[in-house]
Amino acid sequence: MKKMNIIYEDKEILVVEKESGTLTIATEKQKFKTLYHEAREYVKKQYPKNKIFIVHRLDKETSGIVLFAKRENVKNAYQEKWNELVKTRRYIAIVNGYLDKKQGTIHTWLTENKNKIVYSTKNKEIGKEAITEYKVIKENNNLSLLEVYIKTGRKNQIRVHLKELGNSILGDVKYGGNKANRLYLHNDKLVLKNPFNNKLLSFELSLPSEFNKLMK
Repeated sequence: MKKMNIIYEDKEILVVEKESGTLTIATEKQKFKTLYHEAREYVKKQYPKNKIFIVHRLDKETSGIVLFAKRENVKNAYQEKWNELVKTRRYIAIVNGYLDKKQGTIHTWLTENKNKIVYSTKNKEIGKEAITEYKVIKENNNLSLLEVYIKTGRKNQIRVHLKELGNSILGDVKYGGNKANRLYLHNDKLVLKNPFNNKLLSFELSLPSEFNKLMK
């Protein structure tokens, strides 16, 4: 892991950049080399009793913006009204092939099988509603660069929806994508309201260099 890139910090929150291949939080197999562990160590250096709380997470192979809270009540305030507070959550994706429809909305219900594979179902009783909007920005070498906006934050949502559209994300072998040096999905913009004062907070990251190289 490289040194953690801090995008923004105040007395309530810490906003950082997660690299592709880094876990947001620990698993049974991986306890330490996580973004949460690095963020916790960072705040403890400022004051040993400081704590950090994860507000939301990204898949291990997805890069981009992650929000931590510095107090539990702050974490709860964001999580309890997350969908109301988040105004924009934008991702950039590179997918295999060209899309027939260059802009659209995918609206399904997602569920998961015993092998941890997420898929769409028409059964609203077992699935969770998932809404994804996309727009093609550029096409090159049988690859398409998309802007993706999610209205719901379900597990593997973008990956599943793009696979079912027929254009899996490059590097997403789990969901039908061609092998690559990484998963080409990057959360580059997050706009949300502070739950305590309604102030609008906007965070944005540049595109990783490997995205630009592929889509010259």
